[in-house]
Amino acid sequence: MIKKLLKNLFLLATSYSLLVAMSGCGYTTRSMIVNKFKTIYVVPFVNKIDITREESVANKYRLYKPMLETDVTRAVTNKYLFDGNLRPVREGSADLILKGEVVEFRRDPLRYTDGDEVEEYRINIIVNISIEDTKEKQLVWEEKNFTGDYTYFTSYAPASAIKKSDDTAVNEAISDLARRIVERTVEQW
Repeated sequence: MIKKLLKNLFLLATSYSLLVAMSGCGYTTRSMIVNKFKTIYVVPFVNKIDITREESVANKYRLYKPMLETDVTRAVTNKYLFDGNLRPVREGSADLILKGEVVEFRRDPLRYTDGDEVEEYRINIIVNISIEDTKEKQLVWEEKNFTGDYTYFTSYAPASAIKKSDDTAVNEAISDLARRIVERTVEQW
């Protein structure tokens, strides 16, 4: 009697395990767009930051960094290479074309010391981006004010904080922006 019960329990557990294994939910680590699109051309970003704008309270933390658009283009292209879902190629052979323009570069203070020295900043790089399907000649998606950012401590920060230079922080913000652009492209369709 016990042998028969154990045998039935074993068969039930095996059947259940097999059923669960065979009815997977379809999760994959690959992109959903890989079947349709395999390549992308990243048009060099254009720097549209208005450096002639008058300074006001609303824009006093806006900055201009020469060649920022080149750094963003390079970072986005490298991130696509690293990701592997879409291969960066020349314009004529691309399935998708990514166009972008840098519209704002900010360094906002977040925290001050007792002596009114800034001890923490946030760098924001804001772009307008769009993806076009080259075969169907239509816009796949477009996003305005897409942001990459990075928060860092200055030399006035407490001893326990990890301090970064402005250049390092800008590079980290560019890297964050590139990561977000690639994720938006391959994951959120």
